[in-house]
Amino acid sequence: MTTDDFSRNLDGQIAVVMGATRNQGRAYAVMLARNGCRGVAVHYHGEMSRGEAEETAAEIAHLGAEPLLVSADLTHVSEVVTLFDAVEQRFGQLNIVVNTVGKVVKKPFVEITEVDFDQSFAINSKAAFFCMQEAAKRIEDNGRIITIGTTLQAATTGLYAVYAGSKAPLEHFTRALAKEIGDRGITVNTVAPGPLNTSFFYPVETAESKAFLSQMAPQNRLGEIDEITPLIEFLVGPGGSWVTAQTLLINGGFIAR
Repeated sequence: MTTDDFSRNLDGQIAVVMGATRNQGRAYAVMLARNGCRGVAVHYHGEMSRGEAEETAAEIAHLGAEPLLVSADLTHVSEVVTLFDAVEQRFGQLNIVVNTVGKVVKKPFVEITEVDFDQSFAINSKAAFFCMQEAAKRIEDNGRIITIGTTLQAATTGLYAVYAGSKAPLEHFTRALAKEIGDRGITVNTVAPGPLNTSFFYPVETAESKAFLSQMAPQNRLGEIDEITPLIEFLVGPGGSWVTAQTLLINGGFIAR
């Protein structure tokens, strides 16, 4: 099945993508516009990210959807609420929520500081929880809620304790929320990619660690965003209606279960 097979199946829907300035967030926001969403809210954090958010918005507008730029620090619940308020006020509805926000700390367990711990859980766990909570309050029946986790949630590996550990709660949040709102036709899933060839991956890695992580996959390479996007595209579409409460590992065989 090709991307064209899914084309325009989201006509009239409204989406919000957290962390939509680059990498996965931008790819998913653009995909949602291409598939017919009437409006796509582009979340970014602070003025330093505004330029990239505007680039995402321009791509969305080029595809015929209406972009909405919203800046928010998602570690503050009040700003999560403000983000969803802005979407509701502009578009009057909400159908799709995709949260790609995350923070990587790569350190030996004994070197992780309290600041590392608090920041990681604030971004990877707390922000995700309250975005899911606010989405559940506002999303239309048959809506879609997707949070981006990490394959490292399922891996036995050192150095990523606080990153994988702060993403691990997403599995439990996802199962609970899917059960609580599933009778409205809403699906809730976590997508957990393996290492991807993105600017999110490289800052904490070395040439040696990249080579090691690449060879963990049978194809001996990192993944590409374009290899994750079709799964998001399926989950938000009508064909994804029976997939919920899942943590979906998509990692080229890095980890299988």
